[in-house]
Amino acid sequence: MKLNSLKIPYLILVFFLTSPSTTHGFDAPLLGMKFSQTLVQFQTPIFAQIPPIGIQIGNQDDSDDDELALAIQALLLITILSFGTAIITMMTSFTRIVIVFFFLRMGLGTQQSPPNQVLIGLALFLTIFIMKPTIDQINEEAYQPYVQEEMNQIEALAAASVPIKEFMIKQTDEDNLLYFMDMAGISSVDAINELPIFVVVPAYTISELTIAFQIGFMIYLPFMIIDLVVASILLSVGIMFLPPVMVSLPFKILVFVLVDGWYLLVQSLIESFN
Repeated sequence: MKLNSLKIPYLILVFFLTSPSTTHGFDAPLLGMKFSQTLVQFQTPIFAQIPPIGIQIGNQDDSDDDELALAIQALLLITILSFGTAIITMMTSFTRIVIVFFFLRMGLGTQQSPPNQVLIGLALFLTIFIMKPTIDQINEEAYQPYVQEEMNQIEALAAASVPIKEFMIKQTDEDNLLYFMDMAGISSVDAINELPIFVVVPAYTISELTIAFQIGFMIYLPFMIIDLVVASILLSVGIMFLPPVMVSLPFKILVFVLVDGWYLLVQSLIESFN
């Protein structure tokens, strides 16, 4: 039996209104009989008068090659956009910034303040600020020529990958890059565009994690010293049941504010990419 999509809500409504219930639950045989009767009710003229509803995109009679190519391009674009999170995380400065911010919050011991949304939002806008020269270069060398039909999609993607590779290689440790080149069987290259993206990205990501943890250690160290000093003072005066974190937290926040910590941290992060 073929049912229109508009009849399905009526089917569900009539099915539950006519379904019998007992004190011990539903009667399965009687429930199946009522369900069959409900299906038969849809052959009445009332439901037969409901027009069918369908959705159609594009012209069915037009099978031009240009429209097919446009559909394939749209599909490829959606596929690329689905990897947007991985591109932002693995191929920009976002990873280093957000890890350093979380190390800062752990060092301060402020639990969920600043919240994750604030730290991730600030890291995202700092990433846009740092990547602005690279984005402008991609716009001039790849996007604008593609819009003006001076190059096709393959050439535009190849041209757009060169500025990103240049940015990542400048921040990548040489040993990490050589290791992945050896694992990929690449002995040497004459230009950056000859390096495949699957070699540059993991080397860059490992280098970013290493640098982020080094910066995080330098940030965490002074806060740990404050915790040790406060714990020693509390132990010396005999206050052993008071958690040292509760006493050291105001001092850590005070020191961080007095030295203008946010400005120094953001300045150091931006200059670390230069």
